[in-house]
Amino acid sequence: MNLQAHLNSALAVRDQFPAIPAGWHYLDSAATAQKPQAVIDAITRAYGHDYATVHRGVYERSAAMTASFEAARAATAALIGGEEHEVVFTRGATEAINLVAQSWGMANLKAGDRILLSQLEHHSNIVPWQLLAERVGAHIDVCPLDSHGRIDLDEAEAMLTEQHKLVAFAHVSNVLGSILDAKRAAELAHKVGAKLLLDGCQAAARLPVDVSAIGADFYVFSAHKIYGPTGIGALWARKEILDSMPPWHGGGAMIDRVTFERTTYLPAPSRFEAGTPHVVGAIGFKAAIDWVNGIGLDALHAHESALVTECRAALRNVPGITIFGPDDSAGIVSFALDGVHPHDIGTILDDTGVAVRAGHHCAQPLMDYLGVPATARASFAAHSDAGDIEALVRGLDKVRRIFG
Repeated sequence: MNLQAHLNSALAVRDQFPAIPAGWHYLDSAATAQKPQAVIDAITRAYGHDYATVHRGVYERSAAMTASFEAARAATAALIGGEEHEVVFTRGATEAINLVAQSWGMANLKAGDRILLSQLEHHSNIVPWQLLAERVGAHIDVCPLDSHGRIDLDEAEAMLTEQHKLVAFAHVSNVLGSILDAKRAAELAHKVGAKLLLDGCQAAARLPVDVSAIGADFYVFSAHKIYGPTGIGALWARKEILDSMPPWHGGGAMIDRVTFERTTYLPAPSRFEAGTPHVVGAIGFKAAIDWVNGIGLDALHAHESALVTECRAALRNVPGITIFGPDDSAGIVSFALDGVHPHDIGTILDDTGVAVRAGHHCAQPLMDYLGVPATARASFAAHSDAGDIEALVRGLDKVRRIFG
């Protein structure tokens, strides 16, 4: 199949997305992915015919719901090459990073220790470490990018010292789409005795991930980026690390025995899941993972890579455009147009039926590094096709006409 035929095929899944009507071009999957009907049906079924509490009931439906909830945990672990007992359900990647910072970080970092971040990190992989550093007296270092917009691991190697206890990098940039050499990042961190946390929000939905092969210590991602529901995500951590971490939230479900004198806690991952869990969210998460697995992440990555190639080629023909990031970005293309604020680009594109993201994308330090206040961002998904790119270019022509 040639490139154009491949792009026109769109993996033949667009009709599975009821929120994408004919004539609307959704190019904001990096912010949140639309949901295929299979995920919507699973959530509806879970709130309807199948609904019950988990872990507490001895009646049949509760037992069945508990089995479904734990099956979701197993599927989430398998997606990234982990083990079921290594996955903690959270409200999303942001909460997962905060959990690591406030549990593992508070227990293991002290005054004078260092944390290495990169210039392209999402705010969710900056602010929790700043809060931790302020509390314990640690310091944050920032790794620069190379000329292609990738985290410069040669610079990281030169910067890392035995004072560094943690390296926290995005596996795929939410602005540039640049892909980290995660295995090398793990090797560099471990060489100085540091742990590696990977923000996998963009990667888990776009690339095959194997945390064991990478050698990561922590991996976080969110269901809503991978065609699942909002309000649920996952923290994966190596078992020996997770077992060493103290509880973060207290309440029901995470306890072994409570007295007024002393409370003991369940083993991980249960000790990190206080309160009634987002049961239906977990079931929707599994349905999304099953749907993605049915297509195959290799096929999804190839599809989105072809779209990126086609999109970047088409945008280069638009006068006054600047395209950011590497040519082989993972499903994401950020750009700016001379003399036009990205918010104006996004507004006019919306009038033409094209939905893109416009702003700093929760990556203000990266915007400062790029020397722009914001960018417009087109991001692709399984349902994207060549028609979306054609609509984007037509919309940008309208932007240029309006702004002269």
